[in-house]
Amino acid sequence: MPSRADITYFGAGPALLPTPVLESASQALLNYDDTGLGLAEHSHRSPLANQILADTKSSLKALLDVPDDYEILFMQAGGSGEFSAVVYNLVGVWVERRRRRAEREISGTGEIGKEEVEQKVLERLKKEVAEELKLDYLVTGSWSLKASQEAARLLGPEHVNVATDSRVGKDGKFVSIPEEGSWKLTPTPQEGGRGSAFVYYCDNETVDGVEFPGFPKKLEPTSEVEENERLVVADMSSNILSRRVDVKKFAVIFVRHCLLTFEVGSLTTTQGGAQKNVGTTGLTLLIIRKSLLPPTTASPSPSLLRALGIPNGPIVLDYATIAKNNSLYNTLSIFDVWVAGQVMSRLLATFGDRKVSGMEELAGEKAALVYGALERWESVYRVVPEQATRSRMNICFRVNGGDVEKEKEWLKGAEAHGLMGLKGHRSVGGIRCSNYNSIPLEGVQKLAKYIESYARSVQEKA
Repeated sequence: MPSRADITYFGAGPALLPTPVLESASQALLNYDDTGLGLAEHSHRSPLANQILADTKSSLKALLDVPDDYEILFMQAGGSGEFSAVVYNLVGVWVERRRRRAEREISGTGEIGKEEVEQKVLERLKKEVAEELKLDYLVTGSWSLKASQEAARLLGPEHVNVATDSRVGKDGKFVSIPEEGSWKLTPTPQEGGRGSAFVYYCDNETVDGVEFPGFPKKLEPTSEVEENERLVVADMSSNILSRRVDVKKFAVIFVRHCLLTFEVGSLTTTQGGAQKNVGTTGLTLLIIRKSLLPPTTASPSPSLLRALGIPNGPIVLDYATIAKNNSLYNTLSIFDVWVAGQVMSRLLATFGDRKVSGMEELAGEKAALVYGALERWESVYRVVPEQATRSRMNICFRVNGGDVEKEKEWLKGAEAHGLMGLKGHRSVGGIRCSNYNSIPLEGVQKLAKYIESYARSVQEKA
């Protein structure tokens, strides 16, 4: 039987957790902080739980330099839940902003009563919903595709604008990100349009191995007035804490089943990795601009949304409710929050003032090792995504032109070397190396060595 030290697990999620954090967690589950109770047994509303929430928020704010005008929420329901929650909440923001403007303009004449104002506002909103409500999606992989499909299911496809679909012209495959000049975004007021409720993209697509190189220039703010700008929503579930992020450019950032882990290993650089990339399955982390929450932006009434034909979301997915209750509206797994906090505090302790920059350098070094080994043996391997948008986190490739039997042979050999979890997603096949922050450098070096040794063996047999 192999020991934990013998295995490097490259699975996409749930992913590798740092051994020291797991060891601390085992003790915390038995007797947390000498309280005589395990952490999972403490009330989620206790002072102890509130302190864990505060500490974890503080660590995340420090790592990403989260501005004070942003709120950090801990939620549940994973990525699929957030596909829905983003629609419910930001369409609500769009409705409320339109309602306030309509009310201001209609009542400004002072010639009609309150009830007539409300009726005229409703009539105007119905027209605007029918003609102007648009949600922009950049579809560059399986997860952003699912998000756009959920939006169409909730509101109707007529309200969803797929501004770009990277499968077009690529034989139906997600292998690149189209040039920004080709994106068909809903024009903002600055551009002579009425604007969309938001624009959504997935920063790193785990299934297809495609990653945005950075924040899209097309989405850069050009006005000081928030209501004239695009509200940018990003799913950063699989690359959060792996590079610097300018949080101010985003309306919402979310991380599904909290992929935030980090481990310090016996590396030649004395630095280790993190995990996909924050903690355990079951926790969703959200960073949201406070101006999108009450009291700055009120939540539209359920009756108004019904009158407009817009669905009311479940209360547990309501950002305003979660924020008002310090993420404790319903029972939150404080243990999962604690694990995420441990991961983040270890990252802070390891990299100090360099924060995420230190992790960014290490992630790039590890990815370069794998891609370098693959490119040296192009006769045996084919990297699936195009070079400009290759993911640092999920490296997808085929063996011997995608020969299924050869890929099974390759996987079997990898497992014999203690390299596990390398099978590609069931929807696309092939090989996938998930290079999350918790993967130690020596594990990646071991994988790169196997990639080359297998190729040499194929060459010798030819």
